[in-house]
Amino acid sequence: MPEKGTPEYDWLYGGSSQKPPSDATQKVPTQGSGRGASQAQRPDETRVMPVARREARGSGGQPPGRPSTSSAAPPPRPEKKRRRLPRLRLGLIPLLLLLVLVYLAGVPLYHWTTLDEVDATPAGDRPGDQPGTNYLIVGSDKADDLTDEQREVLDTPERGGTNTDTIIVLHTGSGGRTMMSIPRDTLVEVPDGGTQMINAAFASGGAPLLVQRVEALTGIHIDHYVELGFGSVINTVDAFGGVQICPKQDMRDPRARLDIKKGCQEVDGLTALGYSRSRYVTALSDLDRVARQREVISAVGDEALSPWTFVNPVRYWRINDAASGAIRVDEEMNPLDLGRFALAMTGDTRTCTMPNLPAPSDPNRIIADPERAPALFDAIIEDAGVPGRACTPTGRARQ
Repeated sequence: MPEKGTPEYDWLYGGSSQKPPSDATQKVPTQGSGRGASQAQRPDETRVMPVARREARGSGGQPPGRPSTSSAAPPPRPEKKRRRLPRLRLGLIPLLLLLVLVYLAGVPLYHWTTLDEVDATPAGDRPGDQPGTNYLIVGSDKADDLTDEQREVLDTPERGGTNTDTIIVLHTGSGGRTMMSIPRDTLVEVPDGGTQMINAAFASGGAPLLVQRVEALTGIHIDHYVELGFGSVINTVDAFGGVQICPKQDMRDPRARLDIKKGCQEVDGLTALGYSRSRYVTALSDLDRVARQREVISAVGDEALSPWTFVNPVRYWRINDAASGAIRVDEEMNPLDLGRFALAMTGDTRTCTMPNLPAPSDPNRIIADPERAPALFDAIIEDAGVPGRACTPTGRARQ
């Protein structure tokens, strides 16, 4: 502790001396705020600094003593730029569409070049041109395109197609589409006299003679000829993955290699062929068979219209390849005509069997009904609506 009276003691506690030492801290008189107060300020007095704003205290604030300014607005957000696909990627879309169209058109055109052509123009007088288009569809026993396994199942040798059990006239036009079956046991007149089953014309004279017999019987001008073999039915159905048939009774026919139950069901190509060929199970034999043949053809047409046929390139190729494997067309048909034929077998089509009666000379043969058949023939010739009385599944009159 400093001793009393020493400068250190006086500095800490003050002394009796009235004169402060030269280095003592002196009290600065408070300046008045009134009008009489002196406005002069001592140069060394402590000044009150303005309080800095909160914004200026942080980083980026203004230094003390500078007049504060209003806080600056936040910088504008950068605009988000839309992502744009590269021009090259956008250009691929029309290119892909073009490739799809080329594929859809090119596949049938290629298979068109593999088709067999046949001269189907008959000799002699023919009916004149008629409105609409008439196709003669013939199912032959052509089996030379079957595999060994398929021949073994069908128990059939390799044949070139000399017999037919399917004769159908397909008409398209403004009056609608009509599919008319002509039973193979139909008796027709022959030029040298007498009668003959219509399918015998195909066996003896091929496509030209069969066309001549059909035109003479019906008066319908045949524009195009399409012949389908066993392989085209089997392979086309299998290419679709099967078709739906709806037998009205259980069917077991060893001759047709058929054994199926009643009701709608999906079947493969071999079963579909047997179903369309069977004639020994139902009461009306061949008349029931022609109705089943139209059922199979319509089922194939329904499958062809499925969008999956066109969006699946493998399926599309297989269908065209299978259909062209055992088909023959007339020499005047072009790819456009064949395309129209394929479309005509799809969608809403009126199906009939030629109106018929048992033949007076042989109850196992039939003849065209002289009263009802002309009405159906004339409707096709004139491209008009088919009368319901003349259009029945078996060709027999409704009771």
